[in-house]
Amino acid sequence: HRQLSYLPEKPYYYEHMTGMEILDFYARLFGMGKAERREKAQQLLERVGLADAGFKQISQYSKGMQQRIGLAQCLLNDPKLLFLDEPTAGLDPIAHIEIRDLILQFREEGKTVFISSHELSDVERICDRVAILNRGVIKAEGKLEDLLAGGRVEITAEKVPEDIREKVQADGAIVSLHDGRLIIDAPDTIATDGFVDAIRSAGGRILSIIPRRKRLEDLFVETITEAEGRKTGMKKVSEAQD
Repeated sequence: HRQLSYLPEKPYYYEHMTGMEILDFYARLFGMGKAERREKAQQLLERVGLADAGFKQISQYSKGMQQRIGLAQCLLNDPKLLFLDEPTAGLDPIAHIEIRDLILQFREEGKTVFISSHELSDVERICDRVAILNRGVIKAEGKLEDLLAGGRVEITAEKVPEDIREKVQADGAIVSLHDGRLIIDAPDTIATDGFVDAIRSAGGRILSIIPRRKRLEDLFVETITEAEGRKTGMKKVSEAQD
C-alpha cells in the first residue's frame, strides 16, 4: 500500500484545517516523524504551487487548490503507482493546464499513473495506453498510437467534370461533387497519387490536401456507438423524422 496512492474525484477534507495540517495529518499515518513531516509537507506545497497558501484553511481553497493539495497528499509516500479519478474536472482553464502539467511530470519521473477521465484531450496528451469502457465493460484497449492509427486525408479540387466520380472511387472513400467542386475524404492508407493524377488528367485543379489525424474523441464515439448497437445514430434519425 505504500507504493500506491489514490485521489478521488471529490476528496473530502476537514475544512477547518490548513493545507500544511492536512499533509501533516496524512504523513503521520505513514509513520513519519515531526521533522520529516514538516520538511516533506513544505516540499510538496512548493511543488504543487501552494507554498504561499499552506497556512490557509481548506475552506478558503478554490477547486483547483483543493486538487493541488490532493496531489500533494498523493505524493507523501513517493508512490510508484497513482490512481487519479477525474483530476481536472470542473477546473478553470489555467488550473486545468497546471494540474495536467503536474501529472505529466509524474509520468516523466517514471511513475505509473492511471487516470479515469472524460477529458479526452487530456487523456490523449498524457497517456501511453488507453481503455474505453461502456457500462463497466472494456470495449477497446491498447497503445494510444495503435488505437489512433488510420487517419484520413481530405482532398479538395475545383473545375472537375461530373464523370470524375468513377475515376476516384475507392474503398472507404467518401466523394462529394457539386458545381465542379470535388471533395474526397479517404483513409490515409490509400495513396493520394491516384486521386491527384485522376483530377489533373480531367482538367481539375487541386486546392488542398489535408491529412486528418484520428482523435481519441473520434475513437470514443465510434466505440460507444457500436457498443450501444448504433443507438445514437438511430436516435438522431428518429428525431429528424419527427
